[in-house]
Amino acid sequence: MARKAPRDEVGEDGLKVSPPKEWAAGIPGVTRSLLAAQAQMGAGRTLLTLAGVNQKEGFDCPGCAWPEGDHRSPAEFCENGAKAVAEEATVRRVTADFFARHSVDDLARHTDHWLGQQGRLTSPMHRAPGSDHYVPVSWQDAFSIVARELRALDDPDEALFYTSGRTSNEAAFAYQLLVRRFGTNNLPDCSNMCHESSGSALNQTLGIGKGTVSLEDLHRADLIFVVGQNPGTNHPRMLSALERAKRGGARIVAVNPLPEAGLLRFKNPQRISGLVGKGTTLADRFLQIRLNGDLALFKAMSLLLLQAEDAAPGTVADRDFVETHTLGFDAWAQDLRSLDWAEVEEATGLDRPAIEETVREVLDAKSVIVCWAMGLTQHKNSVATIREVVNFLLLRGNVGRPGAGVCPVRGHSNVQGDRTMGIYERPPAWFLDALRAEFGFEPPREHGFDTVEAIRALRSGRAKVFVAMGGNFVAATPDTAVTEEAMRRARLTVQVSTKLNRSHAVCGREALILPTLGRTERDTGPGGTDGTGPDDRAGRFVTVEDSMGLVHASRGKLAPASGDLLSEVEIVCGLAAELFGDDPHVPWKEFAADYDAIRDRISRVVPGFDDFNARVRAPGGFALPNAPRDERRFPTATGKANFTVNPLEVLRVPPGRLLLQTVRSHDQYNTTIYGMDDHYRGVRGGRRVVFVHAGDLAERNLSDGDLVDLVSEWPDGERRAEAFRVIAYPTARGCCAAYFPETNVLVPLDSVADTSNTPTSKSVVVRLVLRADDPERP
Repeated sequence: MARKAPRDEVGEDGLKVSPPKEWAAGIPGVTRSLLAAQAQMGAGRTLLTLAGVNQKEGFDCPGCAWPEGDHRSPAEFCENGAKAVAEEATVRRVTADFFARHSVDDLARHTDHWLGQQGRLTSPMHRAPGSDHYVPVSWQDAFSIVARELRALDDPDEALFYTSGRTSNEAAFAYQLLVRRFGTNNLPDCSNMCHESSGSALNQTLGIGKGTVSLEDLHRADLIFVVGQNPGTNHPRMLSALERAKRGGARIVAVNPLPEAGLLRFKNPQRISGLVGKGTTLADRFLQIRLNGDLALFKAMSLLLLQAEDAAPGTVADRDFVETHTLGFDAWAQDLRSLDWAEVEEATGLDRPAIEETVREVLDAKSVIVCWAMGLTQHKNSVATIREVVNFLLLRGNVGRPGAGVCPVRGHSNVQGDRTMGIYERPPAWFLDALRAEFGFEPPREHGFDTVEAIRALRSGRAKVFVAMGGNFVAATPDTAVTEEAMRRARLTVQVSTKLNRSHAVCGREALILPTLGRTERDTGPGGTDGTGPDDRAGRFVTVEDSMGLVHASRGKLAPASGDLLSEVEIVCGLAAELFGDDPHVPWKEFAADYDAIRDRISRVVPGFDDFNARVRAPGGFALPNAPRDERRFPTATGKANFTVNPLEVLRVPPGRLLLQTVRSHDQYNTTIYGMDDHYRGVRGGRRVVFVHAGDLAERNLSDGDLVDLVSEWPDGERRAEAFRVIAYPTARGCCAAYFPETNVLVPLDSVADTSNTPTSKSVVVRLVLRADDPERP
């Protein structure tokens, strides 16, 4: 199956390609930030807005979840953060007149980039059954429509309630409360598609589904592995932390199929030497691994460490830590000793000397941190791979002491906080018990649908109503044609959004768009106070949790884009008030008026949030407890940290095929497309490109610049992504890369990671089919 590219997709005609960059940021990064911001906001608004990003009395960047330190610069943002803020704080507006001019079918023929560039949504809009246009609707009527459809369901499990990562703690807690009060645990979220594999592996092995390091740990580490991650584009402020670690003597090993400019050399725009000097070389060693080879790499490194321990007992393994705090070591060690080096080299694409040299760095390091992102989490064996990372660290006691631990780098701001607040389709019993004790109703106990299961339920008709708190579900999910068909089968779809995206155009038979305040905007609420002055009665600020478990306040600075916008909390509570009426269990109207009231309830339900309202008002907020990090206590099923056995299965690709990974461009954050350039990879004016090693092109009689279709092959048939320009690129042999969401069509709904059910977007077997209609080929 194939999905035709939208009509205004910028493709090969405007494409320009140059050699990839060998360094990141510097003056060009500053320039691009300011130009993007000024284009959306104008000069004065740019200065006002950017001055508040990630400041202690400002607002949290709506981009990534990287933490801020205690000492912050006046410009505490990166290039992509500036773009994210500018997209939200834009002066462009989407009004009722826009929807009168553009039908739903017309919107569906445009790209997400075009849709996003139209500006901020300003009023609730309704698409009635049988209509092809959205028309204005009052908030009360919108809530009535949703409540009517929810009440008409035969079973609460016929409704799905999706959540994007940008939702605040207060809105997320109220949202999950509404959903469970309604009677279902159908709370799929964006974590299901990115770091669910991390949570699955870490909960089993360490007893906590989060990282175990602080920013200070990163600064103090002796050796840092950055695996399956491109911080220069996806978490640029991480580069500053890596630079500081380097100044403290740390060594950095980059493990990735693609060389990434940010890990080669970093010109810190906060430092004079970064603006005018050569910058800092970050990666001391680059292991250009074959896709899906990380499990084999960590098994091989651990085997070499075991052999070094055999040769000099007591000098390599932390025997006291292993005996006191772990279980399963003997079975794991026995499995490792049968490792086949030929399979390791085949899986990784690395020779044994390269791995041995890396292990020598490990032996020289007293403290080791392993960082990773979606390059590890979106394979069939992702959970096994991350468990093996944990094994590698446990062997030498590199968990629960300064400068050491696991560091899964989360993407969207507050995606981690949403899970902490209960956005989870498989809630633990203790959380449901706490809700029952606090609110006096019995929450549902049966597990709900995750993202993949939600799409299946829509496709089969088991789910009939879909509500999304933020995000762009249609563009973010796999198997694009299947997902779009499933979404259109829904009886009602509801999108709580700040801007237009494809999910507004690919919608149910009836649809609502509910516009909400952004992070950049003041939330004055019904009391007319935003909680920043001496009169703090209404508590009109929200909170977020960063990637390292720090919780802090976020207060917008700008006037709302429209007087008709409601906050996420007000939307959730307004819908709940309509749905439940005079609810004896939850004071929805009080919650809508006073966020402190929500935080009081959170403090009694969620561990670590004691005295929430007082602690979050301290500058910089507070850190949540982390048992493995703080106490070397591991709240797993066994009460110990668990070594696990993870068999190596080499992913073998049929002749003539390549292994594809989907990636972001530098002009993109998740599904939000800021522009058509990927500065660091040397691509301008287009996104339908595929990066392939020159040797692999030659073997296939293809040339740099050829126009090809990408075809993936599965038991249920082929999937095709049409018209991609080939770019000869120094990726690992046998591998290729292309941007999502354009290539999501190639990933079947049923191709998921074991245990976590995360789509396998980083290991897709494809063939490149030359197009006969290429006007540039002789």
